[in-house]
Amino acid sequence: MDKKTYYVCVAVATVWTSYDSSRKIDDNAISVPVKLDKWLEQLTYTRRLELCEKNLVQTQLLLGEEVYVTEMKGKWAKIVIPSQFSSKDERGYPGWVPFHQLISQAEYFPLNKPTAVVSATIATLHLAEEALQISYQTQLPLLKEDKEWLEVQTPVGSGRLKRQDAVVIEDRNRKAKGTGDMIIAAGEKFLNLPYLWGGMSAWGYDCSGFAYATHKANGYLIPRDATDQARQGKEVGLASIQPGDLLFFAHEKGEGSIHHVGIYYGKGKMLHSPKTGKTVELIELKGTLYEEELCAARRYY
Repeated sequence: MDKKTYYVCVAVATVWTSYDSSRKIDDNAISVPVKLDKWLEQLTYTRRLELCEKNLVQTQLLLGEEVYVTEMKGKWAKIVIPSQFSSKDERGYPGWVPFHQLISQAEYFPLNKPTAVVSATIATLHLAEEALQISYQTQLPLLKEDKEWLEVQTPVGSGRLKRQDAVVIEDRNRKAKGTGDMIIAAGEKFLNLPYLWGGMSAWGYDCSGFAYATHKANGYLIPRDATDQARQGKEVGLASIQPGDLLFFAHEKGEGSIHHVGIYYGKGKMLHSPKTGKTVELIELKGTLYEEELCAARRYY
């Protein structure tokens, strides 16, 4: 089928490797609405680790994000994500989502219009008949505002956000760019958040998802995966790294394939989302395996 444009109509849509990747324990992640807290509460360490080791999950999408549907298989849609750059597909990051988590809305997201961007880690979106918890960096067209509320357009109708939970950008294509210190500040609010393989929301990030979100919050749209992130941006010598630079780590003491990315914090420290069973943390690089594996640095700000 030709690609058709759809929008995510749930708070967070998990993008699976295949139409048959999700397990029974993942039902709360593929429902409408999604029940992210229940899903994550049920995942033991072993079941969380399977998301990675069995290559079940690719990435995630936030409410209102645009995708192109390229194929259908039963109740599942094969998609590409134009906002998540990837060497896997030049059109955008590929994967599968339940079709009922998507909605077709012509001109839902008008360009060059004011946009409300969630700045709280998790915000409450008040709809006509329900309230949804939505993630940091969810972007929704602004309809009107007052001192207390922002009225926004969503794929499932208009809703309201508390003004304190979002910032208004007049033109989402011309967002003011942040500094390296601002990238770090965006990441610090997620200290102690549990790692989630493929995670791209305030319910959990993986290492490159964490780098992606902190840069997106500061006006930089970078590739989705660490290997692609290491190929773009400005190359920085390891002796010249500055706060906000991305640090890349490779197997075989830095000589093998890249497997991890973190954000340089300054003074020999790194802010990162390490691996399943760990949380977002700030660590000293010296004396760690990361010090041995450090192989490259890139700057996007």
